[in-house]
Order: sequence, then structure tokens, then C-alpha cells
Amino acid sequence: MIEENLQDAIQLVSDSEYAYCHYITPNDVGETGSHQYGFTFAKPCYKMYFDEPGIRGSNKENFIEVDWQKGQIKTQSRAIFYGVGTRNEYRLTRFGRGFEFLRDDYIGSLQIMTRNREGEYFAYVLSNQDNIENFMYTFSLDVTKGNQVIDKSIIITPDQKLKNDFLAFINAHHVFPDTVEMASFVRQCVIEANGYNKLQVSKDADKIILKWIDAEYQLFRGLEEKIYRPIFTRPFDNCQSLVEFSNTILNRRKSRAGKSLEHHLAEIFVASDLKFEEQVITENRKKPDFIFPDGESYHNLMFPSDKLTMLGAKTTCKDRWRQVLNEANRIPKKHLFTLQRGVTRNQLQEMKDEHLTLVVPRDNKSLFLPEFHENIMCLSDFIGMVRERQS
Repeated sequence: MIEENLQDAIQLVSDSEYAYCHYITPNDVGETGSHQYGFTFAKPCYKMYFDEPGIRGSNKENFIEVDWQKGQIKTQSRAIFYGVGTRNEYRLTRFGRGFEFLRDDYIGSLQIMTRNREGEYFAYVLSNQDNIENFMYTFSLDVTKGNQVIDKSIIITPDQKLKNDFLAFINAHHVFPDTVEMASFVRQCVIEANGYNKLQVSKDADKIILKWIDAEYQLFRGLEEKIYRPIFTRPFDNCQSLVEFSNTILNRRKSRAGKSLEHHLAEIFVASDLKFEEQVITENRKKPDFIFPDGESYHNLMFPSDKLTMLGAKTTCKDRWRQVLNEANRIPKKHLFTLQRGVTRNQLQEMKDEHLTLVVPRDNKSLFLPEFHENIMCLSDFIGMVRERQS
């Protein structure tokens, strides 16, 4: 893979007039049987290439030169809106033969597109998971979402149904609450706003867990803005203090995201009447995120191992899925829940060889290569499997 530099990507966006980012999908690289390939981009990103949005019934295109990876590659490409017939999509195409980033090795990587004030186009692709997360957190983007316009002046704008509750919560806190309190508050707000009951939380687990995660992200951004504003609006004494402050923000964002995912999954399992225990100590003092039905059963060698289930939980797993392989030796077939939006063919084959099954929200499954779908479960199917084992 081509060498990447996180600071180069950040600098491109900082110097841009328009910018957006997009997780590379199997469809982009032509792995889904589609006759079209090239990077799709969302409708709100049309301003990057066109003065006006596309109109159904006609196509429109714009030919541009794109500088990739700070001059390592240049392409004569085409931004096109397909509006004829049943199609209604924007796509960036024409990269020349052997274009590096249309290989399946880059599925799940982050493509960043920018246009500067002189009308020049620059693109960057990040594949390293730490680089991707640090880039997303730097610009206050949701690491679990696909196409996103990068607004450098973004301010929290909660969903109208939740806005009043969120503002009251923000006003009542002068320091960050612990992740349990914040996750619980968000779930209650979403449940009340949508009128969900316990049965619906279990039945629509794939959809509801994403609602909880998205709502908590919005709430967290509001808290960040309030709590950190007195600090970042004052000059820093020196460069080191600025770096330390930035690292504090990034580390808090990453830590909160991982812990909150575990809290939300636990609530889904409670609503589904599953027996489970969190952070059970296993061999070599490992602590898998979830053991079903519990730690006592796991350590009871008379309890059938085929009735045991282990689930790890990682917001992103592109470079970290191997961490769960040795967390529960009695359970040879591991499961890992993730919000990751696609990984490479090689990684999916390695997961299959290591008897690891990914568990993802139902809508995310299509973002993985079709040939591996049999080794990927949606969350509701995982719940059904555990329920059957416990019955």
C-alpha cells in the first residue's frame, strides 16, 4: 500500500474550501457485480464539483484533475451525476489503468476529497485504523458513518425531538459525566422520543443501537463545546500545552466511544432477556466484553462449551480484531460486534480461518464483500442464536 501521513490529510482539509470523506466500499471497487465503479459521494457533497444539484432525468459531469497523496498520483477524473432512468447518484470515476485505490485491499479505508479556493482538487486515502480515527476525531466527525461533509466550523445541532433534553443535560454538567450516566440518559431520551418499548428494543436492535450511538455522539459534542470552550478560546502558553490539550480531547473521544458501545449492547441484551456477564476474568486474566450465560458457567468445566458464547465489542476492528482471539479459550468460535464499515478480503479470510464471526448492524452488512456474508451476522441474528442456546 502507498505510504500515508495523517498530518498531510489534516493539512489538506484545513487548507480547503470544500471537503468530504467517504469509506471505500465493495461497490466502489467493483466487487458487487455492478457495471459501475468509482467512488460514490452523498448529495450534500455536490458543491465540490457542481454549482447546482443534479436533476432527475438527465446526467451531468465535470472533468477534473485530482492530486492524490500529496503528489504521489495524479488522475484525469470525472465527477458525474447519474439521473437517467432509475439511477440517482453521484460518483467520481475515470482514474486510469491500475489505479491503486480501487483495489479490494482498500475496502474500509477512508477517502478524503478536498477543493481549495483556486479550484484545485486534492485527495487522500487513509488505511491505518489509528490514522482514520484520529482524522475523524480531529474534525468532530462520526467514525461510524459513511459519506460526511467536513464542516470545520461544525456546531452541535441535536435532533429537534431530543434538543430540549440534551440542552438541559448540557446545562446541568460542568464536567464530563461518566459514560454509564451519559449512555443511560441518551437511551432513555431516544426511547421516549420514539415511543419504543422493551419488545421493540430487542426486535429492532440493529436499528435502535445505531440511534443510541448517533444521539450520544451529538450529546457528547455539545458537552465538549461547553466544557472545553473556556480553554480553547484562550491563547496557549506554548506549543507543548496545545499538543497536550489536543491529545486529551482525542483520547477522551476514543475512550468514550468504546465504552458507550458496550453499555448500549448490554442494554440490548437485557431487553432481549439474555443471560450474560461483562468483563469475566478468563485465562491469563483476559477480560472478554461479554460472556453468555456468565462467568460461573464458563469456569465450570461440566458446563457444555457449545452452550457458551463470547462477544467482543469494538467500534472499529480493521486492525484490532485479533485482540479477541485468545480472550476465552473454552470458546473456539468467537464473535465480535463492530461498527466498522467494511474490511479487506484478506482480513475477512483471516477472520474466517481463525473462526471469528463478525456481528454488525443489519444495514452495515452490505458494506462487506458478498462472498463473506455467510461469516457475518447482524445483531438480531446473534441475539436469536444466543437465545436458542440458552433455551
